[in-house]
Amino acid sequence: MRPTTITATVALMLASPVFGHHSDAALDMETVVTHEGIITEFNLRNPHTYFSIESTNELGEQIEWTVQMGSAIVASRRGWRQETLPVGERVTVASHPSRDGRPYGLFISIQNADGVALPITDTGSVISRPAQGWTYTGPGAVVEASTLEGRWIVDSASLIDYPGGLDQLTRAELTLTERGAVAQAAYDETSAENPELSCIGRPTPGMIIYTDLYPLEIEFNEGEETIAIRHQYFDSERIVYMDGRAHPESGERFFEGHSIGRWESGTLIVDTRNFEDHRSPYQNGIPSGGQKRVVERYELMEDGTRMALEFMLEDPEYLTGSMTHRRELVYSPQLDMTPFNCDLESTRGFLPQ
Repeated sequence: MRPTTITATVALMLASPVFGHHSDAALDMETVVTHEGIITEFNLRNPHTYFSIESTNELGEQIEWTVQMGSAIVASRRGWRQETLPVGERVTVASHPSRDGRPYGLFISIQNADGVALPITDTGSVISRPAQGWTYTGPGAVVEASTLEGRWIVDSASLIDYPGGLDQLTRAELTLTERGAVAQAAYDETSAENPELSCIGRPTPGMIIYTDLYPLEIEFNEGEETIAIRHQYFDSERIVYMDGRAHPESGERFFEGHSIGRWESGTLIVDTRNFEDHRSPYQNGIPSGGQKRVVERYELMEDGTRMALEFMLEDPEYLTGSMTHRRELVYSPQLDMTPFNCDLESTRGFLPQ
């Protein structure tokens, strides 16, 4: 079957909530191409799931397309299993194609030979994406939390302005210093300077932004006067010290920074400084350095089913002024914290061969 190009309007109607851990600049997000062919490979991995489809172009030549999906964790939550795409099955796939002309695309939708759409629905959490035309409420009764402890995932209805995750949010919100602009212009995400090509994740507030796809877990350790904040994305974890200590000297730096916290009228306030240098913590090539500071506010809302989470980010070395972002998370104890276990081959799968 000859590839078919569809307009951007249809793309928005069909688009599924699959976001990458790298920028979409190399993809034509205004175009949708469909292919009919045979599945030749399917691998559920983190941070990306990939499958290959062999199709025929307009010249009658056999072309093998590689299609990128979200992580194995997100795909599994939406009903995907390794047996979902058996090798040899005939399917029709819609994807956003690569700008460089290679047979590579970002997944939108897929149908089997009978025209039945394969699963894209979330089955484990409360999700809402009105801007993209779909909603879902997970099974079971609504549950309430009495404290901030537990597992939480974002209510995406509050993210209509920024449905594309960290990259789109920060492109809209960050104002750069001259040094930040020079660094961003020089960044090449297909090179070794991209941390995630080595399975190195993004320090806070990255873990907060990615609560649109992965749960965040809070655990109180009262005997140690600490609070652990974990996030499934890249298995990140921070320890918040609640014993009144100060931050260490500026020369002592940590990947996730050094976090100290306090309670203020029932709101948990976390101040994090002493970050290590990171080449691209915001998915777009803007670095962060030792002057970076993040202040978070966690507040349980009245009915106990939601938490308000706000952060303020500043890094005068690379950013002008500060950035503030607020979102609501839904209490979701049914979600598991399956280890992310980043796969090196998968995290480099978008690179040109």
